[in-house]
Amino acid sequence: MDHSGMGNMAPDKRYTHMTFFWGKTSEILFRGWPGTRAGMYSLALIVVFLLAVLVEWFNFCRVVRPRWGHTAAGLAQTAMYAVRVGLAYLVMLAVMSFNVGVLIAVILGHASGFFLFGSSVLRTRKLSAEGTKGDLPPMACAC
Repeated sequence: MDHSGMGNMAPDKRYTHMTFFWGKTSEILFRGWPGTRAGMYSLALIVVFLLAVLVEWFNFCRVVRPRWGHTAAGLAQTAMYAVRVGLAYLVMLAVMSFNVGVLIAVILGHASGFFLFGSSVLRTRKLSAEGTKGDLPPMACAC
């Protein structure tokens, strides 16, 4: 009798962590990636870091120009919104690998992105409150 709880299914040798763990052996976003090599794990951390920075860039970027028509501006904002949400979900799924290194990379990516694009530290001139907003509304939690 099979006591593994898997019935007639062949046992899968992979294990998905359901609690946070340290280690380079993890699957992040794609099956088998980054694998077991430290270099690929480092690359995965860099990728999720950059994804988080990119999400922050979308929060504060100004792409739509005043000379654009109402429809063109609306379509551009909609496309930007779709890309931002897609990237944010990828970042969320990466964190759901429960790897502490990934979590730290994402937090540092969001913090770095905010520092570069959202904070007043790197601004050379003062902007009005309206001038600091990007083309998209702030991301909101559905809590």
